[in-house]
Amino acid sequence: MSAFKDARHLFRFAGLFVLAFLVFLVVRHYYVPKSFGQYGHYRGAAVGEIANLPVKFAGHQACEDCHTDVVAKKNTGKHAHVNCEACHGALASHADDPSTVKPVLPDTAVLCARCHTASAAKPKGFPQVEPAEHSQGLPCETCHNPHSPGMDAPATAAGGAK
Repeated sequence: MSAFKDARHLFRFAGLFVLAFLVFLVVRHYYVPKSFGQYGHYRGAAVGEIANLPVKFAGHQACEDCHTDVVAKKNTGKHAHVNCEACHGALASHADDPSTVKPVLPDTAVLCARCHTASAAKPKGFPQVEPAEHSQGLPCETCHNPHSPGMDAPATAAGGAK
């Protein structure tokens, strides 16, 4: 009987473990959504929620349909495969109502530096600069057309955008 008396603390620990597990199951029942696990380790209702969000991006085809002159210039340059919305932001509202909603003309001194600031992690052939040394604080479109960034001065201050 003394061996059993010494094991009482183990039974108490086991009881606490079972109690903690039951509390966990009750809390999980109330906090985990019912659709969790419907599509693997995901919340199934999230698919419908995401589908109901308003569309923010128009896609490059919407830009190309109206801005053919800019697309022609862009397709001859190094940024031919860069989507318009990567620089100008989400443009679905502009595509829906182009007369009142104007796209953002980005600050090229900041925007271009996001991709072109020198880094050893970038491929050797990728154009890289130290922005402060390269432009002395001038916006990139002073010397480069953002849609076709050679060393030619842009046609307009907005880089030829409509």
